[in-house]
Parts: sequence; C-alpha cells; structure tokens
Amino acid sequence: MSYQRIRVVPTTPHIGAEIYDIDLTAPLTAPVVMELKQALAEFQVIFFRDQPINFGQHLALAVQFGDVHHHVGPATESKPVPEFPGVRVLHFDQHSKKVAGEDWHSDQTCAALPPMGSILHITQTAPNGGGATLFGSMYAAYEALSPLMKTYLEGLTATHDGRRVFGPDAPVNSHPIVVRHPQTGRPLIFVNKAMTSHIDGLPRDESEAILGFLYAHCQKPEFHVRFQWRDNSIAFWDNRCTQHKAIWDYYPNVRLGYRIQIKGDKAPAMA
Repeated sequence: MSYQRIRVVPTTPHIGAEIYDIDLTAPLTAPVVMELKQALAEFQVIFFRDQPINFGQHLALAVQFGDVHHHVGPATESKPVPEFPGVRVLHFDQHSKKVAGEDWHSDQTCAALPPMGSILHITQTAPNGGGATLFGSMYAAYEALSPLMKTYLEGLTATHDGRRVFGPDAPVNSHPIVVRHPQTGRPLIFVNKAMTSHIDGLPRDESEAILGFLYAHCQKPEFHVRFQWRDNSIAFWDNRCTQHKAIWDYYPNVRLGYRIQIKGDKAPAMA
C-alpha cells in the first residue's frame, strides 16, 4: 500500500510497523487519519516514538477510530483517570504484586462485543531497558495451521470467561475459534490463554488438548514482534487480530502508562 502523508517502516514480515513524520500532539487531518487506518489494517499494530501527548490528545486520536470502550468488570491492575474515565492508568513499581497482561491475551474477549483496538501511551520506562511488549499476528498463526486442523476448527466456539482475570462480576461469552476480520476479511485464531476457559461442546480432556495446542502454536516467535518501549512511545493495536503479552522484567523499577480502548462495531463472526 502507498503512504503519502506518513512514513511507515515495517518491523517484521508478519506484523508491526513504526510510523514517522507525524505529530500526535497536533490535530490530525482526514487524509492522515485515513492513512493511519490503512496502516493499522495492514500491519495490525503500529508504533509511534517521541509523542508527549496529554489525555485530551490521546482521546482525540482514539475517537478517530470509534467510540471509547469502557472496561467491563472489575480490574485490579488498572484504574480509570477520574477526569477522563475512558483513560486507564497502568502504574507498576516495587509495591506491585503482579502486572497487567503477563499471559498472552487479547483485551476483554470476555465481552459480548470486545474492543476493536487499544492505544497505550507509556510515559515512563524503566532505566534498565525492561518492560517490552510482545505482539502476535493471529492471521499468521491461522495461516500456519495444517489444512486438517483448519477443517477441524470450523464451526467450533469457545467460552471466554472474564472471571478468570477480573473476578466474579466479569462477563462470560462464547465466540468462534476461527473468526473473519470485519474489515480485512482475513481468517484468524480467536482464543487466548488468559480468558478462554474451554471449547464448547467438547469433553474436557479434548478441549484442553486442542486449546493447549493452539496456545503453544500462537506463541511461536515467528508470528511476533517485540516492541521495546521508550518514554513517550505509543503502541496502537488491532485487538481483533492480535494478541499481546507484557514482559515484567523491570522490578522494582517504575513503568507508567495510559491506555484507551476503542469499541468494536461487530461481534466476532465465524470465518
């Protein structure tokens, strides 16, 4: 695809691109937004450097892509900003017992309508270089399955249980295991270790075996990009076709960031 107003530098063959020649502290023109949407669709997660945005500018970027998604169920690792309830604080330090997102996951797949995407702005990173985030392409993971496994998975659904992560008041919903992206039309794997509890209608041992295989398959590094944060970096990922994992290797140092999620417009649909 051609980009005339931003510079797009792919980071791996399957997923990820860094975006240059853009200032997210200033209002974005419609043609620039169009190219950002194109880049997100093409690369699944896009990265920005040296963007000291405030909460208003963070929200201004998000709403170009849809309405703000508000967190479903309780959460102990992130809290809303009082003046900007759509923005959640992710602050971890020497007092933290755990951090958000240490298991491979897609955000909020327990919701009936999971978020379309997430925009994370990290303002303070650890001085030891820790705290990277891994992102995986579920397009690439699906494409690497054998034809027989693809056939086996057709028509199956799995339960995503938010209580596993967020506690007893979180939602529980079923989604297809293989879904078709509503924008690109590409098929992808839509189960994740953090929230998927079982495959519907299968005996427990069969469900666990298939899910265990899929989790291990999706965690293959060939499908991943590793993003090393610096202060005022931003990652914007398409939650519908990616998974991610936070690396907590910076204890007892501080890492501080703010995340906005964007509402999905269609429930996950079978491929």
